[in-house]
Amino acid sequence: MTADPLIIALDFESAAEAGKLVSALGDSAGFYKVGMELFAAAGMDYVRSLVDEGKQVFLDMKYYDIGETVRRAVAVAAKSGATFLTVHAVGQVMRAAVEGRGDSPMKLLAVTVLTSFDDGDVRAMGHECSVSELVARRVRQAMDEGMDGIVGSPLEAKAIREIAGPGAILVTPGVRSAGAAKGDQKRVATPVQAIRDGASHLVIGRQVTRAADPPAALRAIREELAAG
Repeated sequence: MTADPLIIALDFESAAEAGKLVSALGDSAGFYKVGMELFAAAGMDYVRSLVDEGKQVFLDMKYYDIGETVRRAVAVAAKSGATFLTVHAVGQVMRAAVEGRGDSPMKLLAVTVLTSFDDGDVRAMGHECSVSELVARRVRQAMDEGMDGIVGSPLEAKAIREIAGPGAILVTPGVRSAGAAKGDQKRVATPVQAIRDGASHLVIGRQVTRAADPPAALRAIREELAAG
């Protein structure tokens, strides 16, 4: 697995747009996130094309369905060459994902609570607890069910790391350098803070992908991490 902690989010509506960014970044980026928008446009063929280019892929599908459907979908995803795949941190879903993955080296990551959610959103879902309490509960269950890692807010990274242990993968979206726009994220932190608190990988989106000079923006984040 790569030692590079930065995963660039290809949040685009076409393979052509995503490909322009991948070409612009060249060898400066080797790990990309393909989420629901790009997958809906370009599908597994685009995932395989990235893998064929020597890139690692974080397939952020957030599977959440009946066990048999999840099992079969994960079995297909495992053949793509993707490095990471996400499912929701729900017992039946996670158990089905582990079964579907089989002996593939693809790592399964459990999504705890979306970084666009706050305590009010959690209460609206019917949970009588805070975001941090719900995250902790789901991390424990994910580790019990055999997940390889967790996707969680950088604000909970330290607590997640303490529960999940040193060997777990911890991917944190919602990462922004100081002064960068938060967008639709509510629970954010800087790259340096996220790494210090235990994140192994950071998902970087608009700060690089919508920058006037994406390679320069990516270099700035790497320099920020090196200085921190």
